[in-house]
Amino acid sequence: MTETTEALPEGVAHAEPFEAATPHGTIRGRRFVTASERPGTPLVILHGGPGASSDYLAPLAALADARDVILYDQIGCGASDQPSDETAWSVDSYVAHLRLVLDRLGIERAVILGHSWGGMLALAAQAAHPDTVAGLILASPLVDVADWVADANSLIEALPEPHRTALLAGEADPGYAAGEAEFYRRHFCKLDPWPAILERSMADMDQASYNAMWGPNEFTQTGNLRGASYASRIRDIAIPILWITGADDEARPETLRRYAATGTSSTVENTVEVLAGGTHNVHLEQPEAYLAALRRFLTTL
Repeated sequence: MTETTEALPEGVAHAEPFEAATPHGTIRGRRFVTASERPGTPLVILHGGPGASSDYLAPLAALADARDVILYDQIGCGASDQPSDETAWSVDSYVAHLRLVLDRLGIERAVILGHSWGGMLALAAQAAHPDTVAGLILASPLVDVADWVADANSLIEALPEPHRTALLAGEADPGYAAGEAEFYRRHFCKLDPWPAILERSMADMDQASYNAMWGPNEFTQTGNLRGASYASRIRDIAIPILWITGADDEARPETLRRYAATGTSSTVENTVEVLAGGTHNVHLEQPEAYLAALRRFLTTL
């Protein structure tokens, strides 16, 4: 997380830097303290990767007009320490780190927003500590690794030539970089150029954690998340869930609708929001619509 001198969003009293000690090193982040006299449940934001920094999600601090918002860099990422050993690179370790962040900040119950890989981490945290999670926002989430890979392969198959063939051939193909750029333009971020905060998160990507948990690139899943899935747990979640994605996101709307349908209940909110024309970073492409959808969901929390 990069410290900036930018003005705080309206309704935010101040931003407090914090550090949280873990067995693998120190995690660093910021708590955006609301100026609201009747604050809602704190919102904790989990970034993607594994290995990205939280910079690209900084615009979501605008939600601190109604509640405290906590944004931190996971171990090995951004301003946080590099891990002391490789045992850091597991879902259980990341969940334990999140719990230590909550304890450090004195937060007993929170809404958790997880973007991309952060969605799987949010689901894992809810499964491990259900009493601490008041609601889930699953933003373009990774839920099931096999489904994610299958959806990516379908999107690759739909690319025009020579991009399709280059990505299927792998990184050794001379056209691979151009194919990757085309995939990202269609499904990761349509803005040209990318916002500086997204460029920074990608440039600062921690390759050690990414390689260990995901693999050498977006389209080659060889890391220790292979086989991971939280899809079957959705039916047991008894708190409100918002699923939000872009229509052109690599987190496919039809896949998220299928997950959401397994948890549909007449008593628990389980909403899917799909923003037309949006990609994996639709929060940067359509910030007003994105924040409005989140605020609608958060109103009662």
